[in-house]
Amino acid sequence: MDRLEYNDMVLEHFKNPRNAGTLEGADAIGQVGNPVCGDMMEISINVKDDRIEDIRFRTFGCASAIATTSMLTEVVKGMRLEEAEKVTWDDVMKSLGGLPKIKVHCSLLAVDGLKAALYYYYKKVGVDRPDLKPKDEDEDHHHDVEVNIQDSPLV
Repeated sequence: MDRLEYNDMVLEHFKNPRNAGTLEGADAIGQVGNPVCGDMMEISINVKDDRIEDIRFRTFGCASAIATTSMLTEVVKGMRLEEAEKVTWDDVMKSLGGLPKIKVHCSLLAVDGLKAALYYYYKKVGVDRPDLKPKDEDEDHHHDVEVNIQDSPLV
């Protein structure tokens, strides 16, 4: 088996994640997961004047998942909502300086978590944004209120 090589930026964000934890009184929370690898991410946002004023994350996953979500929060904090909507996995990957190919899916999940949080924020304020709707969203399962995963070992 080949050894995964992580660059210094990825290792730094894994060892010292930025904006980790919960956001009390969050305006919206998006949760996403990957059933194949088992990664799970929760991204909470506070919005003021159409900007992401604050953002926090909790991630259950590998080093790439934690580093990617950490970097995503750094990239979008302070951004206008319409700018944050346009952030792509490639933007996060470039900011991190790349990931091993087998771990690229982690950057996709982090961006999906941001889009989910934005979707639930817009939904909360009465704006219909089906383009941001999470893939697994259904009418009986909402994430715009905190989901109880308190006992999970999330960063």
